Amino acid sequence: MKKSLLVSSLVVLGFAGPAAADISVNVGAIGVMPNDDSASLPVIESVAGMTSGSTGVSVDNNTQLGITLDYQLDKNWSLELIAATPFKHEIHGTGSLAGLKIGETKHLPPTLLAQYHFDIGSERVAPFVGLGVNYTTFFEEKVSPELASVLTDLAVVNANDSVDLALSNSWGYALQAGVNVEMTERWGLHLMVSRMAIDTVADVRINGATIDSAAVDIDPTVAMLGIRYRF
Repeated sequence: MKKSLLVSSLVVLGFAGPAAADISVNVGAIGVMPNDDSASLPVIESVAGMTSGSTGVSVDNNTQLGITLDYQLDKNWSLELIAATPFKHEIHGTGSLAGLKIGETKHLPPTLLAQYHFDIGSERVAPFVGLGVNYTTFFEEKVSPELASVLTDLAVVNANDSVDLALSNSWGYALQAGVNVEMTERWGLHLMVSRMAIDTVADVRINGATIDSAAVDIDPTVAMLGIRYRF
């Protein structure tokens, strides 16, 4: 993760060139709160004798250490890159699978936004809105022992089979609103709320072969409260 943060920092510094005075860094708590919706798992429904379309999956919330880097282009416009330590989410069944833990995954959603800062006549308070693009990569996906046990009871797998979970990576838009509050010449507060489009496909695989898939729209609300430092 240190490497990811370093790469992210270098990307922004590449925009900035020698104008270090135009760079700000924000560090604080950043939370991902999914507004998820998913397709059903038809194969599991069929094998288990469940009603068609009665299953689904959901993703829980998670909070990590966030770091965002801002490069001011002019009085009103700036670029912001959002990075964080890896988010970890549990994936649970819904509907007929309610109460069943499907698995878990980690992900990183680096996001680049163009921000417009409003002039409200205050030197200390600067509200802004942003629009940009998000790329989310999933890794370390794991099937829960509970799901493996269910598949074994249904005779879908046996003790010698390998059961895995895989989530596809995602590109999507990001919308943002927030405010920077100047406390001293260099220190301040940073508050932002974003809505990101993150759509993935969750595959349940046995011995490397996909036996069931569900399209999952995670589309989280992302909120951050941090300390701001301007170079």
